[in-house]
Amino acid sequence: MKNLILSSFVFFTVTFNMFTQELSPYIKIGESTESITELTEKVVSVLKDNSFTVLGTYNPCNKSSLKIIAFTRTDLSNVSIKVKDRGALAAVFKVGFVKKNDKVIISYTNPDYILRAYLRDNYNTYRSTFKTFSADLKTVFSAIGNEFTPFGGTVQADKLRKYHYKILMPYFSDPVVLNEFPSFEEGVKTIENALISKAGNTKLVYKLIYNNAKVAVFGVGLLNKEDGESYFLPIIGEDHVAALPYEIILQDKVATMLHGKYRLALHWPDLTMGTFMKIMSTPGDIEDTLEALCK
Repeated sequence: MKNLILSSFVFFTVTFNMFTQELSPYIKIGESTESITELTEKVVSVLKDNSFTVLGTYNPCNKSSLKIIAFTRTDLSNVSIKVKDRGALAAVFKVGFVKKNDKVIISYTNPDYILRAYLRDNYNTYRSTFKTFSADLKTVFSAIGNEFTPFGGTVQADKLRKYHYKILMPYFSDPVVLNEFPSFEEGVKTIENALISKAGNTKLVYKLIYNNAKVAVFGVGLLNKEDGESYFLPIIGEDHVAALPYEIILQDKVATMLHGKYRLALHWPDLTMGTFMKIMSTPGDIEDTLEALCK
């Protein structure tokens, strides 16, 4: 009888912990007195040497004290594209650099957090791939630092699948439609040309194109000083710089973006409503900018 009670208690405890696990959107690798330029070279090198693909880099807000590296890996990319509802967004991860005084803080987007949110019901289907990817990242980044401390707020793991910031706020499943094109090829051409010309003071940070699946993801730097990153990032927190850049995803003929009230809240889950209200125009500003790139 004692063994039965003990077994039941252990089962309940493990199950409870699984469903109440708190996850953070970022993992801090460590701090360094080296320059962002030197650290960027090291991170790019260690990623490439370990079969990761570096897709692009840029300085958010055009600030030399901020930088991101966008990257992917073939196994993650191949699994993500199998998820039909914007799964390709989960294929790209970022390393962020923030210089404060004489130190640079290095972090990266937490795979367990992002993949649960973006792949939702499909997360468990490919969980073994994701666990390998996450473990390999930690091994690779051990050459850069050894802290691996989660930060940036927390969300219960089981709530990420249907994450929303507050009642009546949008979900992942409430994207903003930017445009519908005559064809996938026409959509890619239109968006690429707009980004090459830096329309709306934007920057093409990376593109990930799956021609066979007719899916393309574009990472877009929002460099307009009045309503872009320079406006909203200092208000909600530069420590979360690895959240950037924002994405356009083209699936067949339709270009969409994640709703700003979802995308920003997911990457800044510890925002107070008071702070969120200070950037109340930002979701609309981002939509206007990305929509203009799709015309």
